[in-house]
Amino acid sequence: MKKIAICFTHNGEAIIEKINKLSLERGISGIEAYISMETDTIREGFIKITGSLSEWTESVFKSGNALIFVGAVGIAVRAIAGLPKDKLSDCPVIVIDDSGSFVIPILSGHAGGANKLAAVLSELIGAVPVITTSTDINDTFSVDTFAKEHRLNINNRDGIKKVSAKAIEDKKVTLSIKDFPPKEKVDVIVSDETDNEYSILLKPKKYTVGLGMRRNKDILEVEEFFLKTLKESDIKVSDVYALCTIDLKEDEPAILSLRDKYRIPVLSFDKDILRRAAGEFEASAFVEKTVGVDNVCERAAIIGAGPGAELVVKKKAEDGMTIAVARRVLWERYL
Repeated sequence: MKKIAICFTHNGEAIIEKINKLSLERGISGIEAYISMETDTIREGFIKITGSLSEWTESVFKSGNALIFVGAVGIAVRAIAGLPKDKLSDCPVIVIDDSGSFVIPILSGHAGGANKLAAVLSELIGAVPVITTSTDINDTFSVDTFAKEHRLNINNRDGIKKVSAKAIEDKKVTLSIKDFPPKEKVDVIVSDETDNEYSILLKPKKYTVGLGMRRNKDILEVEEFFLKTLKESDIKVSDVYALCTIDLKEDEPAILSLRDKYRIPVLSFDKDILRRAAGEFEASAFVEKTVGVDNVCERAAIIGAGPGAELVVKKKAEDGMTIAVARRVLWERYL
């Protein structure tokens, strides 16, 4: 995801500028910088917002990217008022004070990765990360972080509190892959379905989506095509393991927008790898002439899904866009 920051003073400008300078030196992606203040002098690389702060914040929040306020916590809280809806999908929000002394994640610390981003930013500028999530300050197991890092869906979010409470109280937290080995109730089960008792069920994501498109296709048009295809196949967005494409298309704005908005990683492959995909695919002489391989979406979906994968949605084409969906089989070996 992108990191988008807004500041309100020249001190804030200097902090963002410092982060970007140090990020460049260390090979880390920088921050897209905005400023909201009455001034005639704006540093190079900054964009002055012209509308209201709340309108700007809403547009960034809905994009799913990390939102960083350099200023007072109160400004951030008022700006995002009414926007947070779901702790598992809200965008990460971080506040850095105007002296660069403290970095405070205030929303989506685990699922959105705000805590980890705060740690990175703090290390860059020599600030103190102010982490308030209970599992982190008690240095205990966080089931929602575990689910995010292993690309697992949280089936029953009420279980997060139950498991976290045990971890914070320094009680043993048990985890099982499907029903083996324990027969008694366990805290966390990783499985598609189970008859065993549990506090929280984590489900592996089953599908990869292969995408191909003309250069610079409209972001909303691609999103509508993506969502429509999944809906027609009764597949939830949360069940998509990865977006897959050819390396020539990995930087397409429409693909990056899907990645950021729905928190789906992008896997890209060069033409030689795509050619080695196992199976029968709908060939296109035009596509082969353009990118060097006769089919992108089906081949990419199959390779991204891993050994034994099967196409559940064959190539669909619409106005310069192609899409295919593959079902992962490898994950079932662990269940």
